[in-house]
Amino acid sequence: MNMFVDQIKIEVHAGKGGDGMVAFRREKYVPNGGPAGGDGGRGGSIILKVDEGLRTLMDFRYHRIFKAKNGGNGMSKQMTGPSAEDTIIAVPQGTTVRDLDTGEIIGDLVEKDQELVVAKGGRGGRGNIHFASAKNPAPEIAENGEPGEDHYLELELKMLADVGLIGFPSVGKSTLLSVVTGAKPKIAAYEFTTLTPNLGMVMLPDGRDFAMADMPGLIEGASKGVGLGLKFLRHIERTRVLLHLVDMSSEDPHQAIERYRQINKELANYDPELLKRPQIVVATKMDLPNSAYNLAAFKADLAADKTLEKQPEIFPISAVTHQGVQQLMQLTADLLDKTPAFDSESHDKELVAEYRAAAPDKKDEADFTITKDEDGTWVLGGEKLIRLFKMTDLTHEESQLRFARQLRHMGVDDALRAKGVQDGDLVRIEKFVFEFIQ
Repeated sequence: MNMFVDQIKIEVHAGKGGDGMVAFRREKYVPNGGPAGGDGGRGGSIILKVDEGLRTLMDFRYHRIFKAKNGGNGMSKQMTGPSAEDTIIAVPQGTTVRDLDTGEIIGDLVEKDQELVVAKGGRGGRGNIHFASAKNPAPEIAENGEPGEDHYLELELKMLADVGLIGFPSVGKSTLLSVVTGAKPKIAAYEFTTLTPNLGMVMLPDGRDFAMADMPGLIEGASKGVGLGLKFLRHIERTRVLLHLVDMSSEDPHQAIERYRQINKELANYDPELLKRPQIVVATKMDLPNSAYNLAAFKADLAADKTLEKQPEIFPISAVTHQGVQQLMQLTADLLDKTPAFDSESHDKELVAEYRAAAPDKKDEADFTITKDEDGTWVLGGEKLIRLFKMTDLTHEESQLRFARQLRHMGVDDALRAKGVQDGDLVRIEKFVFEFIQ
């Protein structure tokens, strides 16, 4: 069964930087050799890259956690550890990336081979060669590698097409697409035959071509999730021209105008910008008995509608007999030539601005936090403090003393005293516990 997946949640974990090394030169004829510990290598990053061969996010259905490799540890003789290779994940063209923790859109992958770093690998820790000084020419201090970034992301695919076919279910969208392109969508005499978007290329005799997408059928309430509406509306956002198909074969001559208005209402409810796209009204199934009479009634109803700023262009066709189809494609191509390429980035920049306003400002975040467990242990947290802790090599006393000085410089000691810490109280950072001494 061919499944179309257009929205998925994944985890990405970049690699940790390699640890720096504590080492000293020990050559026989080199007196006072000094420190020689090398730096750790950089951890691998997680990178999303556009692959034009992909059409869905199906590959992520059973593989949602991605981990990059850690950098190599530093070595003696001032040798830097090897950096880890980046993990590159292929995604289809038209993928939007959202950070689930902040709600922020962090990237829009629409160009061929475009790349986006979604989790940056940690830098390698410094070896003891960096900590030598006149007062301490032989330091036993080295840094652990910086932790890599961890993110929870939502990938959303919005199909890239020049022309979108819109309309109620069973108005002939799939039939038209199959006639003018090489696509083979499912066609049947019942509603919601199309459950996923179908894409095809229209090639005209004059050498022009464009991509056309047949979207799942729309019904009233689609902008609120009724039927397959959200699946449809998500993909129509990137199209430049809309072909609004209206079925003229109904026994009710006023059904066409009612459905035409409902479709436009759902577009406006989802995104008012969609109504500003060039739109050609296509009267379909003109080979059936009632169609000519219904088309005349539809035109009369449109002419009497005072809410329309301008009367839409109506083009009658029959996809079954191919009546008017070639002329419609020529008209669509002419309209595309006059329509500037839709700037999807500018549309998404507005979304980015909206989400960034709601996202927490890291500049305002405290360097550390202090809480107290039920057993009376003081617990230190905070992004900056935890980062320093993870980069501290606790196996060497000098590194521990350096970390204590860093905490004092950040104001942790004073803050603990202000909270009421007593001499001998236990303080915990993650799983590391020590006694507080005045």
